Amino acid sequence: MEYREKDTLSNLKKSYEEIPVPSSAHNAVLEGIQKGKKEKRITTMIKITKRSVLTTAAAVSIIATMANASPVTANAMEDIPVISAIAKVVTFRTFEDSSDRYDAKIEIPKVSMDQKDNTSVNRSIEDYANQFIGEYEKQITDDLTDGGHYSVTSGYEVVTDNTKYLSLRINTTVIMASGAEYVKIFTIDKTSGEVISLADLLQKDNVILSNISDNIKMQMEKQMAEDDSKIYFSKSDGDVAGFKGIIGDESYYFNEKGEIVIVFDEYEVAPGYMGVVEFTIPKSVTGY
Repeated sequence: MEYREKDTLSNLKKSYEEIPVPSSAHNAVLEGIQKGKKEKRITTMIKITKRSVLTTAAAVSIIATMANASPVTANAMEDIPVISAIAKVVTFRTFEDSSDRYDAKIEIPKVSMDQKDNTSVNRSIEDYANQFIGEYEKQITDDLTDGGHYSVTSGYEVVTDNTKYLSLRINTTVIMASGAEYVKIFTIDKTSGEVISLADLLQKDNVILSNISDNIKMQMEKQMAEDDSKIYFSKSDGDVAGFKGIIGDESYYFNEKGEIVIVFDEYEVAPGYMGVVEFTIPKSVTGY
């Protein structure tokens, strides 16, 4: 009985599948399927587009709200690199010379902003290098070493490169009997493309310059009190003139915290063995 029922169902299924379907009906079914798939794709695309538009609008709204509501966020947005001038520093030329008692290697860098050479800045950099080249040539011509050795080495490095400023530091060592180190820093305002002095940076505010001078003196005294090996010319002593303060043409750069760092040549504010010295000025002093 059970086998007979299965055979009957199988025969009915086979008969059903063999019923001919009119071509018009078959085509209508296929068109319906394709239409359904197409409508589904369109609906999905509309949903995705709406979602994207809403997401973008929401993101713009959030950024605008944050910028207006939070000074910290607004300042951070100002520091986005793409809005600043792109600065590039390369070696423009190298002055090299060598003999028995004389040798020199002076690298002269060139600065460009947004792929354009910064003419006035580069002229200042070259003028500075030419001072050492001129002195070197004078030493050779007049043979001023009296049988000794004279050497000049000068290189450069970028010590600040943020959205507002580029600071190019030139380090020069002159050896004649003893050595002397010199530092010149060109801090360039990326907006104007010009070198900006410390005085101009601080808007020629004599009060701020005086406060910085006092802070440097305080740092000198503190370092000497904590370390007997450190000596500064913080006060006049016999023939040695004491540190009188800054005037606004000193070399400076910005550290990673945005603080001003003032740099003095060897022998300028301390004995030669101290070398080049630097003082980091707190923002509470500069107000910058």
